[in-house]
Amino acid sequence: MSDFTSGFWPLYISVITALSIIGTWVFIRSQTTRKLQPGEKPELIGHTWDGDLQDFDNPLPRWWLGLFYGTLIFAAVYLVLWPGMGNYAGLLGWTSLQEYEDEVKAAEAKFQPVYAGFMKQDVATVAANPEAHAIGRNLYLTYCSQCHGSDAAGAKGFPNLTDHDWLYGGDADTIRATITDGRAGMMPAMGEALGPEGTKEVANYVLSLSGRKHDARLASAGQQKFADNCAACHMPDGSGMAAMGAPKLTDKVWLYGGSEASIIESIAKGRNGVMPASSQTLGTTSNREAKLHLLTAYIYGLSQQK
Repeated sequence: MSDFTSGFWPLYISVITALSIIGTWVFIRSQTTRKLQPGEKPELIGHTWDGDLQDFDNPLPRWWLGLFYGTLIFAAVYLVLWPGMGNYAGLLGWTSLQEYEDEVKAAEAKFQPVYAGFMKQDVATVAANPEAHAIGRNLYLTYCSQCHGSDAAGAKGFPNLTDHDWLYGGDADTIRATITDGRAGMMPAMGEALGPEGTKEVANYVLSLSGRKHDARLASAGQQKFADNCAACHMPDGSGMAAMGAPKLTDKVWLYGGSEASIIESIAKGRNGVMPASSQTLGTTSNREAKLHLLTAYIYGLSQQK
């Protein structure tokens, strides 16, 4: 990364930009200064096409040259007023970051009265409010949809937020804590400890817990191995442990896939799931709590619709 933060690159950009503008100006001037003398005929360039279509060495039209020179003048003025020459900030001192921050402040000042009203209501009440739902959806699409999908249905490795299956719990306080602090779920790899055959046996026992198609002989052999290696997190009956984010194995909801091959992969290689904390990304401090409240209500409401 040091190569991209050194002082060479701003200087390189500045020199290339300046030379491009100056070089273009010089090239056009060199090609358009010659004028035909009285009585002199333009020189024929190249060949004749289609019998009478000819290309002569006539000067370029003045209006065309004016437009071309105008773009060069515009480029020079722009680079003086706005940033574009390496580290030079421009006479106007404009930055995209400052413009963004100004827009954020203006928007948050506009919505502050709306936020204040919802902050006085509990999550369940806010979740049922259509206006709050629309605001929460916009927040969700901004901060959460990249992983959980625009419809919140999730994908492989990213939980579905519209059902009643929650790794850490689906009550309002837990959802808020998940959004605020993030989650780091880790299932250790057990392939080396169980061996290929043992892994397959445990996988079939796990399949049997949810009533899926399985090999009864392998499942019977895997029951004790499950108790010895997996029950501490997933509980002896496979009901899971929300405190650790260990999923329930007795239903048909699978974060990484519920086929025998997918379960074998999960057992053998383990899984690492990380959800980043959003406590510092929800805008300025003044409205962060309100956004968190609305986002919590929106996600809470998604699972209450079914």
